[in-house]
Amino acid sequence: MTETRLLVVSILLAMTMSACGPSDDPAAKAARESAQKAGAAIGAAAEASKAAAIDAAAAARAGAENATAAAREATTEAVEASKEAGREMVIKAADATSE
Repeated sequence: MTETRLLVVSILLAMTMSACGPSDDPAAKAARESAQKAGAAIGAAAEASKAAAIDAAAAARAGAENATAAAREATTEAVEASKEAGREMVIKAADATSE
C-alpha cells in the first residue's frame, strides 16, 4: 500500500515537472513517458488486485458451500445413528421386559 502511494506521488510529480518545462526537452519527454507507463502499471495492478479479490471471494464461497454440505452430511449421519441407537434401546428394553 505504501509503495502504491509513493508511486502515485511520483507520477504526479513527474507529470507536474513535465508540464512546467519546454515540451521539446528530452528530460520532460522522458518524465512524461515514465509517468504514463507508471500510470498504466498502476491501472494493471489495480485490475490484477480486483481479479484476485474476485477469485478469493469465489474460493471462499466454494469453501463455505463445501463446508455446508459436509455439515449437512454429518448431521444426517448423526440423526441416523441416533435413530439406530434408539431402536436398539427399545429392542433391549423389550427383551429385558419379556425375560
